[in-house]
Amino acid sequence: MKTAFERNRKAVLLRPEMGKSTAETIIRLKDGTTCEVTHKHWKFHVDIGKGEGGNDAGPGPGILERGALGSCLAIGYSQQAALLGVPLDSVEVTVASDIDARGMLGIDDRPPGFKELRYEVRIKSPAPVDEVMKVIEETERMSPVLDDFRRPISVKRSVNIVNTLEQSDIITDQI
Repeated sequence: MKTAFERNRKAVLLRPEMGKSTAETIIRLKDGTTCEVTHKHWKFHVDIGKGEGGNDAGPGPGILERGALGSCLAIGYSQQAALLGVPLDSVEVTVASDIDARGMLGIDDRPPGFKELRYEVRIKSPAPVDEVMKVIEETERMSPVLDDFRRPISVKRSVNIVNTLEQSDIITDQI
């Protein structure tokens, strides 16, 4: 892991353009609420629970948000520990979020998303606490998913509606 990280870091230092890319994931709605998510060779389902009118065919979007943050941090702690030579016996991250469904259900104007996001890191290690804290702090400084939650990012939308009666594509909106 250390060798791969250092090799990638050196390559991007030498050729900064190598560090820039665009990732694309395709999501297709099937069976009312079940989404088939495809990225490269991975395919999985996302859904909402039956109590929400869904099929319960996979984890919901909020679960994936929390899972993305927790897994990005856990993987990062492992990488940083390898880079810094800090032994880790175990790593566990718990991510919790608070929501108020009134916004999501259109009851009022409150935001429909998370009100707060919290995470707890539990690391077992024979290393001194200050070394483990350095692993944690370096990881969090460089975590792309943590950064996505902390910093507002630009979100752009384009819409392509295919009118099945006219058999034509109509671009209706781009923001």
